[in-house]
Amino acid sequence: QVQLVESGGGLVQAGGSLRLSCARSGRTFSRDAMGWFRQAPGKEREFVAAISWSGVSTSYADSVKGRFTISRNNARYTVYLQMNSLKPEDTAVYYCSSRRSIQIGTIPSEYDYWGQGTQVTVSS
Repeated sequence: QVQLVESGGGLVQAGGSLRLSCARSGRTFSRDAMGWFRQAPGKEREFVAAISWSGVSTSYADSVKGRFTISRNNARYTVYLQMNSLKPEDTAVYYCSSRRSIQIGTIPSEYDYWGQGTQVTVSS
């Protein structure tokens, strides 16, 4: 059984930074691609960033390129999302996800496991 637990969300002013963490237990971690998605009230869940099992390949939504960085530490079974220059439109619940593939996915249906989410609120 795979479990994903997000942490690091909170309230921050526009222009500020947060770092989200996702701790994973269960299935062998290092062979799975990992992703971050977000969902704002009344909107569909959308892709934010993803990282391959090796950490060499990453992908970002256009809306966060240059501001967010995804990384992973396979020895600690953890994936991170560093978020800088935050904007009010980044406000959402952020979800960590895991995919039973070494390759990156960018749509929710490609992912097999999900965390409960962590709230990020950016005030103007």
